Amino acid sequence: MTTLTSEQGFAPRASWFARAEGWLDDKGKGAWIAAMVLGFVFFWPVGLALLMYMIWSKRMFSGKFCATRSRSFSMPTRSTGNAAFDAYKADTLRRLEEEQTNFEAFLTRLREAKDKAEFDQFMNERAKRSEGPAEA
Repeated sequence: MTTLTSEQGFAPRASWFARAEGWLDDKGKGAWIAAMVLGFVFFWPVGLALLMYMIWSKRMFSGKFCATRSRSFSMPTRSTGNAAFDAYKADTLRRLEEEQTNFEAFLTRLREAKDKAEFDQFMNERAKRSEGPAEA
């Protein structure tokens, strides 16, 4: 007697829950949210259960944005085997990191200048208000 296993090319049949979960994963986070909302509309414990499952399985807060945000910018570089290309790549990455650092410093200076201008404007208006009632 021969049994068919996943090693022979046939996957065992998944449960209805696993199939539903896979289908929702294929459709994206919007499908999970729609299923949760429909669960709340038709029978609130189902919606609550889906919400808890999404939070517990980290489906609620994972996604492309979270994944790219958590990744470090200094990814390990692997050699291509071509020394000239590797040197060019290292130089380009170094220049981009330097440019990013300079841009972040520029934004910091810009924010500080804006904050100072707003603070100076506040102090001038406050000084005018305090002078106004004294003259009257």
